[in-house]
Amino acid sequence: MTDGPTQTDASRTDASTPTDAADPTDDAEPEAAPELQELAGRLYDMARAGRGDQLVAYVDAGVPVDLRTGTGDSLLMLAAYHGHADVVGALAARGATVDLCNDRGQSPLAGAVFKGHDDVIDVLLDHGADPAAGTPTPLDTARMFERHDLLQRFAGTAGGHDRSDT
Repeated sequence: MTDGPTQTDASRTDASTPTDAADPTDDAEPEAAPELQELAGRLYDMARAGRGDQLVAYVDAGVPVDLRTGTGDSLLMLAAYHGHADVVGALAARGATVDLCNDRGQSPLAGAVFKGHDDVIDVLLDHGADPAAGTPTPLDTARMFERHDLLQRFAGTAGGHDRSDT
């Protein structure tokens, strides 16, 4: 996690954010043009559907890799939650923040644990995901689902230092 604004703050597409275009000192984000909102919607759908080749072509062409929905779900979060390990890996390889939490504090790793996507969990851990990131943490989620195998794996990572569950 970072302190303060990040590139991803500027890459959100939330049409419900009020803006005042007449005041250049206003820190509110301008409303995205309908064409950009439509494109962002298609990109989110690509992440959900696992259309990685198409999605990474847009990222490679300049779309922010940490583009987020109005509720803070990143492209990587959407791909992880829907079980697309190959897309998660491709986005992570292009610099996507693997621990970027949504507006509810949920991390992609916790989502993958919740959904039981072990292949996504593997990719996220390979790219340095922190089992202690977010709320609930992936550790908490693994405890809730009695995933002792994951608790043991998480114990071997920097964020999963609690060995009392193994």
